[in-house]
Amino acid sequence: MVTGGSGFFGRQIVAALRESGHEVTDLSLAPHPEIPTILADLTASDVDFGGRRFDVVYHAAGLAHRVPKSEEEANLFFRVNRDGTRHLMAALARNGLPESFLLISTVAVYGLEVGTEVDENQPRRASDPYGLSKKQAEDDLAAWGQQHGVRTAVVRLPLLAGPHPPGNLGAMIAALRRGRYLNVGGGHARRSMVLAREVAAMLPRVARRGGTYHLTDGHHPSFAELATALANELGVRQPISLPMVGARLAAGAGDLLEGVLGREAPFNSRKLRKMTSSLTFSDERARRDLDWSPSRVIDHVRELI
Repeated sequence: MVTGGSGFFGRQIVAALRESGHEVTDLSLAPHPEIPTILADLTASDVDFGGRRFDVVYHAAGLAHRVPKSEEEANLFFRVNRDGTRHLMAALARNGLPESFLLISTVAVYGLEVGTEVDENQPRRASDPYGLSKKQAEDDLAAWGQQHGVRTAVVRLPLLAGPHPPGNLGAMIAALRRGRYLNVGGGHARRSMVLAREVAAMLPRVARRGGTYHLTDGHHPSFAELATALANELGVRQPISLPMVGARLAAGAGDLLEGVLGREAPFNSRKLRKMTSSLTFSDERARRDLDWSPSRVIDHVRELI
């Protein structure tokens, strides 16, 4: 079973599993166009599998790529990511336990804005709703797996690259198309990312082994390197660089605007720090234990557009 099989990453998981000959069922809010679907809302506690039992569960459903603007929106992260995982595990205990349960998690559980080659032993100190809700889901899964004798696995992912990506990568592509993307301070900051299709193909191996892993491309391209490659593929002009002096002034203006309007500005000091600070994660454990040998995202930007 794959939860969220119609989502951006869920589609990749379903495709990889079917290509490998697995019989796959989706659990989603809406029917999957190609495979059987259990229609269920994981934020509710009465999830019913209709008597079906599954050998492996890939839990990809979740809430991400959103900045909460109210307490209600912040709480939604916990209802979907933490409580949804709890309800799924309870339903599995009622309907028949799987051999393995793999949770798609995130490097956001660490709560870091700066770091180089961070490994899986880094303390998880997320305080934002997204990172904290995923951390709590990880903890709940570990306890549940130990209680029920189910092999558990957690994959903490960085930025996922694939066709028409959501989040910051999708925003970069859209801005480049419009000629509105700027490298800040030369665009030297580096970020971990990975091809979604390669992660999807690796997940069965992770599920069989169990444990917690980062999966990255090992290259961690800079903003400038990625923007240059994407601009070349899109056939648009190369982005110019905004000097740090101008960036700080623009960020300060955004901070003032937020104070007046009471909502997040398109550019502020927090976003400036993120755009000028490197944050990369080590995939050495996966290379050693799983024979993980990924491609560089920078060499496959055509797939993203």
